[in-house]
Amino acid sequence: MDELSQLIQRAHGGDEKARERLFAVAYDDLRGQARAQLRDGGRNTLLNTTVLLHESFLRFQRAGKLLGTERGHFFAYAARVMRSVIVDFARQRLAERRGGDAVHLSLDAELAENLRAGEDEVIQINDAIEALQAQDPRLVQVVEMRYFAGMTELEIASALGITDRTVRRDWEKARLLLAAMLR
Repeated sequence: MDELSQLIQRAHGGDEKARERLFAVAYDDLRGQARAQLRDGGRNTLLNTTVLLHESFLRFQRAGKLLGTERGHFFAYAARVMRSVIVDFARQRLAERRGGDAVHLSLDAELAENLRAGEDEVIQINDAIEALQAQDPRLVQVVEMRYFAGMTELEIASALGITDRTVRRDWEKARLLLAAMLR
């Protein structure tokens, strides 16, 4: 068993030092995951990889006990945390843009739409994923692991205890449902 797997199991058992060490050992993988999140799912949020990764670490530390005991569960959980950081940041930016202490300026319609598009898109995708959660929670797990965590079909199948063919079918179904919700 590799060091990461051992740390995940110890952290699941409540070992605080293992939880801290876990993030350090998985840092490079999590950094790649954060980069993918910002490239694929968090466009135009003005977050950078390091900020996303460190904010995710803070939320991870506040969360308490680690739920899963396997590598796949850990990275799926990390994907959910990163997605929530991106969505919260986008919501905060939209709220600031609609008021707050900001000085109000007149912008032409095209410029205003371009500024809003990335954060609105992030929130719309999150809302669609939450609606999908009510229909089929496993589809959401597949989306989070594949799209947000960049896991392969075999890794997802192993983490969820299903076949890779089922993962492919779930992925296709989730994509179609999400596309319909986003129209």
